[in-house]
Amino acid sequence: MAEAAIELIGINKSFGAVRANRDINLQIAPGTIHGIIGENGAGKSTLMSILYGFYQADSGEIRVNGKPTAIRSSNDAIAVGIGMVHQHFMLVENFTVLENVILGAEGEALLKSSISKARSELRRLEREYGLEVDPDAVIEELPVGLQQRVEILKALYRGAEILILDEPTGVLTPAEADHLFRILGQLKQQGKTVVLITHKLREIMAITDTVSVMRQGTMVATRKTAETTVEELAELMVGRRVLLRVEKGEAKPGDVKLSVRNLSVKDSRGVVMVDDVSFDVRAGEIVGIAGVAGNGQSELIETIAGTRRATSGTVTLDDRPIDVTGNADPAELRDRGLAHVPEDRHHVGLVLAFEEYENSILGYHDKPEYLKGPFLNIDAIRNDARDKIEKYDIRPADCRLKTANFSGGNQQKIVLAREIEQDPGVLIVGQPTRGVDVGAIEFIHKRLIAMRDQGKAVLLISVELDEIRSLSDRILVMFAGRVVGERDGEASEGELGLLMAGVEGKEAAE
Repeated sequence: MAEAAIELIGINKSFGAVRANRDINLQIAPGTIHGIIGENGAGKSTLMSILYGFYQADSGEIRVNGKPTAIRSSNDAIAVGIGMVHQHFMLVENFTVLENVILGAEGEALLKSSISKARSELRRLEREYGLEVDPDAVIEELPVGLQQRVEILKALYRGAEILILDEPTGVLTPAEADHLFRILGQLKQQGKTVVLITHKLREIMAITDTVSVMRQGTMVATRKTAETTVEELAELMVGRRVLLRVEKGEAKPGDVKLSVRNLSVKDSRGVVMVDDVSFDVRAGEIVGIAGVAGNGQSELIETIAGTRRATSGTVTLDDRPIDVTGNADPAELRDRGLAHVPEDRHHVGLVLAFEEYENSILGYHDKPEYLKGPFLNIDAIRNDARDKIEKYDIRPADCRLKTANFSGGNQQKIVLAREIEQDPGVLIVGQPTRGVDVGAIEFIHKRLIAMRDQGKAVLLISVELDEIRSLSDRILVMFAGRVVGERDGEASEGELGLLMAGVEGKEAAE
């Protein structure tokens, strides 16, 4: 039997009082795709960061191809054939693809000679693994799917035989994710070993040979993928049975809370991103907007929330206009009962350098319950934050922790708790479960359904078609900035997929 490509023996890692990894044992067979799953904060990324040399284990042993190996830095990992594609890409945005690939691995005294050799090697890698990308393209001008290919090319250029991918589909559209899976399959056929860190069970079932499950820093199970089920893996991840389908009763729509009429929006280049869009959202219903990323959904909700200007059209909230073409003020809209969970929690929803309790009132800090005279009432704010932490199961349960130190799913809960607990009449939610594990997804979905049942109006944007179909009472599909169809929540995935591709009307319904 071949030696394991990777063997981890008794790995332990603590950060202060938090034990991120506890006595981890793991074997990864060569030439396979091995999935590692677990809830946000289960210790997956920490374990892989130890393997790649970003962290050093407090105790334990790493073996690569059967040999005990000390990995004290990423250079050590690269030297033994380990490459890693991080969840947040490590690219220089104003460099070209080729410059990023060779950065730190130039290998020649003369840079011109190094670049020439790198260009030839890059072409070979592109052909061999189906990773086509323009070597002279500037990174910031590439879509995220192509940026990810550059990260994979970087690793292969450095001789990686073992490739670690951390939440690789978190920023990809479904079509981009499917293409990534084809690339991973090609890598496997070429004898590479792939370690896939994810929380998406459908991806695990579709692409992996073996899957290991982590929970609260421990390795609780390893299964052959063909011999397990989504239900078993979900239960192993969370430690209890998980509802994988959204349970909801019939919607009882009431009065129109949010009305959009003939709305058009241009981006900074003058390109029309939202083109003459009209719709209503009523109290007691969830309206989902489906579409491939980049078809105007982001610009639409940013305009309604007051963070982007429209070129024409009207929006009314409770029959009162929002000045979307002029000086719409997000703070005023919050006061009027419109809450917004932005798509990008890192850059828009949170200040990562703030402590959790500070983010828990961001935008609502001038409310009387958070003030003592003209000053913030810090004790009241912290007590309020602790209540939200308990109610939303935010982990770790520490309101004094820097928000950057929470996992992505728990950061999302911080934003949702802040907005939902203000009891808004209208909630706009962008990508509510992006980067969120299965247990937190169940929790977030239940919260959104509860808001609907309390008579709130919910406008939902998601690139996850399953999520749109499960939660929405009505579904609008956007393509090239326009609403090309409206369906009820029972619409099939195929029908919606055709509309998302721009196939309109009867043709999509057939």
